[in-house]
Amino acid sequence: MSKEPKETKQGLLEVKQRWSVRRKREVVVRLLRGEPLDAVSRDVGLEVYRLEQWRDKALAAMEQGLKDRTGDPLQAELDTAMQHIGELSMACELLRRERQQGGPLARKRRPK
Repeated sequence: MSKEPKETKQGLLEVKQRWSVRRKREVVVRLLRGEPLDAVSRDVGLEVYRLEQWRDKALAAMEQGLKDRTGDPLQAELDTAMQHIGELSMACELLRRERQQGGPLARKRRPK
């Protein structure tokens, strides 16, 4: 009674294990450096379509990251100015309401 060994690996990992971000990044970097897709697929034991998905996601994220303008000093200054304008507008609105309601800052109107 001979039992054939079961396949317990999936892409150089045990069946229940997952690919970490670091390992996925290493595979995608190999692809971006120009290694043939089928060779990398054979080496890591994963399907070509899955490697293509990882590569496409990485490229899309890279493109989005390059579009973002984080740390733009002009935008930061504009955001600060807009926040200050909002605070001043709110303060003016509160003073107008207090004045209309006859609060402690309201002027007494003289009869005409």
